[in-house]
Amino acid sequence: MTQQVADALQDVLSPKGVAIVIEAEHLCMQMRGVEKKSSFMITSAVRGAFRESNKTREEFLSIIGKGRI
Repeated sequence: MTQQVADALQDVLSPKGVAIVIEAEHLCMQMRGVEKKSSFMITSAVRGAFRESNKTREEFLSIIGKGRI
């Protein structure tokens, strides 16, 4: 899903870069099976300037407080 959101934004808006970070709860693990509470998953996708420039990507990640993903 993260990749699809990044691709859609890139295609529709044609920006210099796109960076997406999605943090979601994994309800399958919480409600059935292992019943592990606080099961979170973080996914990310970068396009354009965020893919090409480590400095730009690191700045984005530091702003949102995720460090290195």
